[in-house]
Amino acid sequence: QVQLVESGGGLVQAGGSLRLSCAASGRSFSNYAMGWFRQAPGKEREFVAAISRSGGSRYYADSVKGRFTISRDNAKSTVFLQMDSLKPEDTAVYYCAALGTVYSSISSYVTAFKNERKYEYWGQGTQVTVSS
Repeated sequence: QVQLVESGGGLVQAGGSLRLSCAASGRSFSNYAMGWFRQAPGKEREFVAAISRSGGSRYYADSVKGRFTISRDNAKSTVFLQMDSLKPEDTAVYYCAALGTVYSSISSYVTAFKNERKYEYWGQGTQVTVSS
């Protein structure tokens, strides 16, 4: 089992920044790729960003590319999401998730990263609200 706890959400004005953290406990953190997803009111949960187990590869949704940065500290069992130039449409509950399956190709990983059903463990979410 892996327990994930997000923090760092809050209210910010458009153009501002927030840094989300997701602290993991339980099984070895470095065995899991990590992802961030978000869900806005009335919408389905969507992929935001993902990072490989070593941190060497990162993937982003087009809507956040160039504004958000995912990173991880395996020594501290924590994954981060730095969010800059925030927009009102970024308002959502943000979730971190852990993916333990090992895939044989990069293309398989990329496909899996964007699919919430591939993730085994989820945090409880943290609210991010961006005012205009």
